[in-house]
Amino acid sequence: MKLSFLSTLVVALAAETVVASSWFSKAAYNKWHETELERWLSDHDIPYPTPADRKDLENKVKENWDKQVAAPYNSWDVNQLQAYLESKGTDVKKGTEQNKDSLLAQVKQNWHETEDQASDAYNSVADWIFDSWTESQLKAFLDKHGVTPEQPRTRDNLLTAARANYHSLATKLGETASYPGNWLYDTWSDSELKAWLDERGYSVPQPSTRDKVIAHVRRNSRMASQQLAAASAAMSASAAAAQETLSEQVLNAWSDSQLKKFCDENDIPVPQGAQRNELLALARKHRARLTGDTVPDRASSVVGAATSSAGNEYAQATEGAGMWGNALVNQMGAYVGWVQEKLGLAPTPTGPEASAKSAYAKASSNVANAAESLKEEL
Repeated sequence: MKLSFLSTLVVALAAETVVASSWFSKAAYNKWHETELERWLSDHDIPYPTPADRKDLENKVKENWDKQVAAPYNSWDVNQLQAYLESKGTDVKKGTEQNKDSLLAQVKQNWHETEDQASDAYNSVADWIFDSWTESQLKAFLDKHGVTPEQPRTRDNLLTAARANYHSLATKLGETASYPGNWLYDTWSDSELKAWLDERGYSVPQPSTRDKVIAHVRRNSRMASQQLAAASAAMSASAAAAQETLSEQVLNAWSDSQLKKFCDENDIPVPQGAQRNELLALARKHRARLTGDTVPDRASSVVGAATSSAGNEYAQATEGAGMWGNALVNQMGAYVGWVQEKLGLAPTPTGPEASAKSAYAKASSNVANAAESLKEEL
């Protein structure tokens, strides 16, 4: 009897676990309003019966969700597949540039988002829907709806304000927020909508109407956000690598006595009679202290100046060149190559980064002066 009771209990608990798991993994669209279900289907050119009850609409979305959200790459053309691989920093295999099947296989290898993760993203549209908006578009949206962002009105503060007020604005307007309607783009001009698609390699629907163009922007906004995040991560990694290279240059420029002083001031034990190679090895091991509290702001400015100053100068020198979608990916790649060239790690740059060379000269001079000052202080 005891065994039978335990077996029954285990089965019951297992059943409850399955039910709980199913409940927690409920798809985002299960909570959408009927108009949002219809909007999503229309955006993705999926026909549905009219009139249709909620269950029919939900089933129709479910049938197409995996293809359109969890694995959208299956419907991409060659240009979109190439753009995705570039945004991930993946080199397209030689000879496969125009081979859709090969490109698709490469994209699948670099695709790491699961169906649950994709669905989770649609539980909070506000977290990504504004990511690909320009600063002026964010300003216009907030101004129209009477939202005052924190000062200064930087893009980060504008973005934070848009995200934080999204749901309350939708409620105030009597609009749904899970899969937003055209109200979200009321401040965008027709030319801005078309430019957004052009910049990312998406075709403008023909014949073109404002509603259709908005639908194309909305359906591709999630991917635009992901590509932007990938490009940003690649940029951060390259900047970190450049910073490490600079700290190495600072250490190599120091004399033996300066290396010894650095170790002493940072309580790094130095063996008696240590040679330069040993001193360098110790300094490299503790290189993070160059930006720490022991050798404060002065050293930090030396190590970080080549990325921060160069980045600022580069942004000014290439202002107006377009900073979103594929344009952003291309500029980030150009920036990385440009910094590498200045460090003697790559050939002389061409294209937009070349126009920033004169601006960088000033930043580079400031870095050199700061490094010299640091050497003297140590």
